[in-house]
Amino acid sequence: MSGEASLLAVLVCIAAASVMAAPVSQADVLLRFKAATRDDAGALSDWTSVSNAGPCLGGKEGNWTGVRCEDGKVIKLVLESMTLSGTLDTAALDGLPELRSLSLMNNSFKGSVPSLRNLPRLRSVYLAYNRLSGEIAADAFSGMDSLWAVHLEHNAITGPIPSSLAGLPNLAELSLQENEFTGALPEFRPGGGLKLNVSHNLLEGPIPASLTSIDASCFAGEKERADDYQCSLQLRCCRLLTKTLFFFSYSGRVGIGNKGLCGDALGVPCRANSDTSTKTSSTPLLVGIGVMVVVVVLAIAAAIFAALRRRRPSEEYQLGRPPSSARKKSASLDPNCLEQGCAGSSGKRKKAGGVSGGGGGGGREEEHGTQLVMVQEGRERFELQDLLRASAEVLGGGAFGSSYKAMLLEGPTMVVKRFREMNGVGKEEFQEHMRRLGRLSHPNLLPVVAYYYTNREKLLVTDYIPNGSLSHLLHGNYRSSDRPALDWATRLQILKAVAKGLLYLYRELPMLTAPHGHLKSSNVLLGDAMVPLLADYGLSPVVNPAHASDALVAYRSPEFLQHGRTTRKSDVWSFGILILEVLTGRDPERHVQRRRRRGESNGGSGSGSCSSNGAAELAAWVESLVREERAEELFDGAMEGTKNTRGEMMMLFQIGLACCEPDVGERWDVAEALRRIEELIEGEGVSSAVTQGDIP
Repeated sequence: MSGEASLLAVLVCIAAASVMAAPVSQADVLLRFKAATRDDAGALSDWTSVSNAGPCLGGKEGNWTGVRCEDGKVIKLVLESMTLSGTLDTAALDGLPELRSLSLMNNSFKGSVPSLRNLPRLRSVYLAYNRLSGEIAADAFSGMDSLWAVHLEHNAITGPIPSSLAGLPNLAELSLQENEFTGALPEFRPGGGLKLNVSHNLLEGPIPASLTSIDASCFAGEKERADDYQCSLQLRCCRLLTKTLFFFSYSGRVGIGNKGLCGDALGVPCRANSDTSTKTSSTPLLVGIGVMVVVVVLAIAAAIFAALRRRRPSEEYQLGRPPSSARKKSASLDPNCLEQGCAGSSGKRKKAGGVSGGGGGGGREEEHGTQLVMVQEGRERFELQDLLRASAEVLGGGAFGSSYKAMLLEGPTMVVKRFREMNGVGKEEFQEHMRRLGRLSHPNLLPVVAYYYTNREKLLVTDYIPNGSLSHLLHGNYRSSDRPALDWATRLQILKAVAKGLLYLYRELPMLTAPHGHLKSSNVLLGDAMVPLLADYGLSPVVNPAHASDALVAYRSPEFLQHGRTTRKSDVWSFGILILEVLTGRDPERHVQRRRRRGESNGGSGSGSCSSNGAAELAAWVESLVREERAEELFDGAMEGTKNTRGEMMMLFQIGLACCEPDVGERWDVAEALRRIEELIEGEGVSSAVTQGDIP
């Protein structure tokens, strides 16, 4: 009997040991992670144990959302922008020993940054744009020698930067900006090549010698509230380095440095330890300065308010009112809105045999009146009063002012653009430049039809293009309409036509350094048969210089940011950015604005190679995709007609990168870009509903 009991005990122990030794399946590991995660949108609805289809049965792409596999093993987990939330707990992923990349960017995970030491093969970690907080354990990254990219930016992480992170032997990218890190920067391993960004934190102390080669903007930016300022984000430059894509972004606001950081990189000398008495003695002075600043700000605000009160009656006559989110888009232009400026206008319509009267003469225009000046010969003429009587619709506001759709009672539908910052030149120079623009004629230019000038009011009138802009088709909600997404052949032809229009501007406006000056997807309108029409070109000479540097896209080129000047290739840089936008379908400016509305971003600032805003973080993500051989994810997923065209799309990528090369001497000119695009089309034999003849 005792022998039977002993045998039974042995069998029980063997069974228990076998159960304990049985490996947990990858499906169970992922399901445990899902159970610990809040998924209100159902993004992980196909992660289920109901079927026998595991996460890797779909091959390299995986069978479950966001899962990438290799040889039946989960190697990448990419769960970005899925509105996932809850406390981040990666302990459940310890059962994925082959995991190399973990990306949970742009979600709403809370809690502290977990330890990932049990994932020894992990090479890249992307936890940016979440709501992580608290301190990171000093040994959180100990032993993770394979790790080369860590992105924790745009969270609320506190405490010192862990020394285990600084000691990683293969670390190449470390993005910690827009957090609340405190203390001194740790000493990083020497050797160079590290891409570091710690801007917009609460760091202090000297910058270590191992980091002196990094751009000062990567350390800049004192932590501020997101609503303390507004920033304008645009793609700044892109480059191909060792087969890697880089995007950088630019903001008009320059960071003022982490409070207390010092060193040669910032040009701030590090002083010896200051005693408490010195700090105490400076307190009354700081308080006094603070009081003075408050008084000055209140005085300025009172003066501005008084000026606006005085100015309001005289501005009631102006065309329309700026768009407001609280106001309906439909409006009516007041026929009496230009009582001073259009007293002599006539409501009669006639053919414009040339440039119509412009108010001429001396004296104050507001008293003597002025007319709408037609600059297109052969066009049916209309007067300012016709526009004022027209049914109007607010189209929106841009860098220069507001745009209105004016449906004339007896005539075509026009667009009236009301400019706020067009006092760069006097009246005669303004009129001459408008006549110069009126003489331009090309199938890919939206012609300037008329203009209106007073000291305080500048209007430009163009034709209304009902198809909208390239930006709208790339980023708008086209799936809710009958219009399909742009296919590969159409995008390629559009870019070719844009290059043709840009080349024409270079030839006809040789006096302008940047003949377009404001080339972007929202300024590429799509006419009949999807023929692109460049808009808002040639305005740099009449825009206030101070405003031009903030508003015009060409003034965000690398050469302007580095040397304070545009060149004859600044528009080519803008064209290169447009090519990348068309290929990827990504609009970084809107991307960042969405993060800010959700409270996941504090905005950005800075200049140089290390701007601290969402576009730069998106850029780092794109770079990582290429490094990880995931370039196929760069292309717009909505783009149709891409079968067997990967080679051609990569060639167009190369053209775009060559156009936005930061080194002006190495950057192509527009003629070369056009030639390469035409060779690509001819060599590819593009066949689509849009043929080469459809777009001039």
